[in-house]
Amino acid sequence: MGDLYALDFDGVICDSCGESSLSAVKAAKLRWPSLFEGMDSATEHWTVDQMYTVRPVVETGYENLLLVRLLLEMKVPSIRTSSVAEGLTVEGILENWSKIKPVIMEEWGESRDALIDLFGKVRDEWMENDLATWIGANRFYPGVPDALKFASSRIYIVTTKQSRFADALLRELAGVSIPPERIYGLGTGPKVEVLKQLQKKPEHEGLTLNFVEDRLATLKNVIKEHELDGWNLYLGDWGYNTTKEREEAANIPRIRMLGLSDFTKKLK
Repeated sequence: MGDLYALDFDGVICDSCGESSLSAVKAAKLRWPSLFEGMDSATEHWTVDQMYTVRPVVETGYENLLLVRLLLEMKVPSIRTSSVAEGLTVEGILENWSKIKPVIMEEWGESRDALIDLFGKVRDEWMENDLATWIGANRFYPGVPDALKFASSRIYIVTTKQSRFADALLRELAGVSIPPERIYGLGTGPKVEVLKQLQKKPEHEGLTLNFVEDRLATLKNVIKEHELDGWNLYLGDWGYNTTKEREEAANIPRIRMLGLSDFTKKLK
């Protein structure tokens, strides 16, 4: 009957870490200008470099702002306001982000919605003022644009990224047009709920259901939902995950590890 693929975007289709880190620094400068007073460019570059290492903890884009500020507080004692920054390491962030995040949100008096709005606004302005540079700060994983263009499977994008950014990148960078109703972005509900919606659509009856994700935590959430037992679950080993997470996934019977070349072949 054929296949349906629900694909995460960041870390499966697109390596957006460069763009999201730079956007987060731009947004952090607007949100907390005093942090950056007298900040040298070397410290700023260090922060962007470290963002590549801590990227696996990000579930939703606004968390990049929190990470930028936390990394700066770790590096520069004079601007430190959070109780967790002293002695914290990048490894510590990778291990304990789910515990650290609510603490710093409260200590800094931040709201999720306000940070989401700011992050989206900064990206919109960057795209409006200099689309080529914004596009250029992203890259698609090798072979993925062609695999999407020539896919014989039914493709859906299921992402925590705002839909307009995923759509712009697909069109401008990959030359791929995916109908907007097949892009489920931020605000369409948790991924487990989107998967439930997709499997209930009458036109999907008889299709083999596949979900490709780079976050182990998301796949574990799917496993908890018995209603979603019919999905094949794949963890992309080229995305934003750690060696430790890949080792854990290899021991979970429901999850299959997937390499990039096998992924592109499956779509075609």
